[in-house]
Amino acid sequence: MPTRDFDDDHRTSARPRGGRTARRFDDDEPRLLKRSRHATATAFDTNADTDRPDSGDRWSTWDQAVHGPAPHPDWLVTELAATDTELGVLKTGKEADVHLVRRGVPGTDRTCLLAAKRYRDPEHRLFHRDAGYLEGRRVRRSRENRAMEGRTAFGRQMIAGQWAAAEFAALSRLWQVGSEFGSIAVPYPVQLLGTELMLEFVGDPVEGLAAPRLAQLRPDPVPLRQLWDQLVDALVVLARAGLAHGDLSPYNLLVHDGRLVLIDLPQVVDVVANPSGREFLTRDVRVVATWFAARGLPGDLVDPGVLTEQLLREAGMR
Repeated sequence: MPTRDFDDDHRTSARPRGGRTARRFDDDEPRLLKRSRHATATAFDTNADTDRPDSGDRWSTWDQAVHGPAPHPDWLVTELAATDTELGVLKTGKEADVHLVRRGVPGTDRTCLLAAKRYRDPEHRLFHRDAGYLEGRRVRRSRENRAMEGRTAFGRQMIAGQWAAAEFAALSRLWQVGSEFGSIAVPYPVQLLGTELMLEFVGDPVEGLAAPRLAQLRPDPVPLRQLWDQLVDALVVLARAGLAHGDLSPYNLLVHDGRLVLIDLPQVVDVVANPSGREFLTRDVRVVATWFAARGLPGDLVDPGVLTEQLLREAGMR
């Protein structure tokens, strides 16, 4: 299943430092992709200086992490001898930064590109949309619940961990639901380690250019209709799985070779367990339907009320 992720520009996710474009649907702050092995020193570099590999920035963290669904894709490098090399920042945002990482086995041609999504640590800006999304996703112990509600340092770390774990779990589930609910294109979730989620990088593997977001494109009528049909199919799969994206917009839908791909799912909502699940689903539909209608699709085709009712039936809520 081809997948894509993390771009806010047609060619790359890059824009000059200091520049910012106001966007209607999301709050990410894209930055120039720095192609320096030494540009990024992160808390995820757990190797001591004395244990650094001869090539690459650090040993692969594969053996320390929770792995994505099996069978693993053939392109994925899982060898314990592999190293990770930081290639730069793909995107920065208020809740997470996304880095481009090359994982490879030194002395061989076994390499792959990964998008490392690193959720902000407790000292950085808090998650600005967490209150409603965390409903129905509570941890069992009251101490943790109180810490998250009080936004203590420990509570903020808990929230960050929940976002990363929720996105990893949602992507893992959606990667596997094809036989049960129908196919849906999402990035392959490679691994989860703390608040770092590593995903399949989708784009030009030579240039390191990510796929464009739907919001950047101006499709002609025929491909526009095809993209809408793909979107409806994807929303049906989500609804059958009892889920809503929770923050769906043209900025977290990517297009690669005519294929629509859903990204950015940390806030995925259980439409049954979450008291506001119905409202999240309704908003998702309204936002994307408005975009497609503005690009020229007939209003009766992209009627948000009709599609919402269909999705609620698929989710067993009608």
